[in-house]
Amino acid sequence: MVETRSAASILRDPQARVRPDPIRAVSVISTGTTQIHPQHAYGSRIPMYAWILGSRAWTPPRPINVFLIEHADGLVLFDLGQDRASVTDPDRYFPGQPARFLYDRLARFQIGPEQTLTAQLAARGYAPSDVRVAVLSHLHEDHIGGIGELPNAELVVSRAEWETMERSLPELRGFLRRHIDLPGVRYRMIDFGSTAEPTLAPFGGAHDVMGDGSLILLPTPGHTPGSMSLLVRRQAGVPLLMVGDLTYEAELLEAGRIPGVGEKNALRMAAAIVVELARRHPGLAILPAHDPGAAERLRRANRIAGVAA
Repeated sequence: MVETRSAASILRDPQARVRPDPIRAVSVISTGTTQIHPQHAYGSRIPMYAWILGSRAWTPPRPINVFLIEHADGLVLFDLGQDRASVTDPDRYFPGQPARFLYDRLARFQIGPEQTLTAQLAARGYAPSDVRVAVLSHLHEDHIGGIGELPNAELVVSRAEWETMERSLPELRGFLRRHIDLPGVRYRMIDFGSTAEPTLAPFGGAHDVMGDGSLILLPTPGHTPGSMSLLVRRQAGVPLLMVGDLTYEAELLEAGRIPGVGEKNALRMAAAIVVELARRHPGLAILPAHDPGAAERLRRANRIAGVAA
């Protein structure tokens, strides 16, 4: 079921700093690792399908990060990792040929039984039923793997992303709809309303996830048409920006390098806006989904904030 909500202008409440911080803790969990081609992570002048078919090099294993936010109104997840069924039963999980060949060439996954989303939540004292909201940066397979594990969560996805998935031949564009549009799953499909809040500039659109200004979704299309990032604002310490697959290493943004998968002009524009946001907010911790340095970057930011890692 899809619920539609439009986002109004988001203005930070001037009384927010005298109220208890709704963000109690932020941590990262990993649902296994992935290996991709170097051209995927670092970009290439070679056409995408050429290096997908021809590259024989693979990166070292990279984490499949899921960010866990303990909010006063309930547990929030950003992204849901990779489904272990893609490793244990790939013939059933993936589509048939020719799409299956492309999926096999694009990424390799390593996911142990202790690395499922359910197992990782349990290791932190939570059950999947504790998750109130799950935000999906985009709908590729390694970000939607835990959808079927969350019985009570509202899943947040951008309207642009959902509409992209609904176009013909979604599997050839990286969308495994039969693992996304599941019976009984509640989706909140969002648009980005305009915002006049100066602290969000240069972004002109935003969506307040919890209604209190602490979790702000920002449009960062390029990797997919509806990709989005999550800005986490705490009363103490530096803000956090979870960017999905806008980049595979935070340092690559400053260097002006974009990934090899996505629409290049849109990726460059989104990356430039994020870099400008970081310039305006020194210390902003950028947390990509597959960045090996993201966990340590989050730990440093949490130490500054004086909150749990």
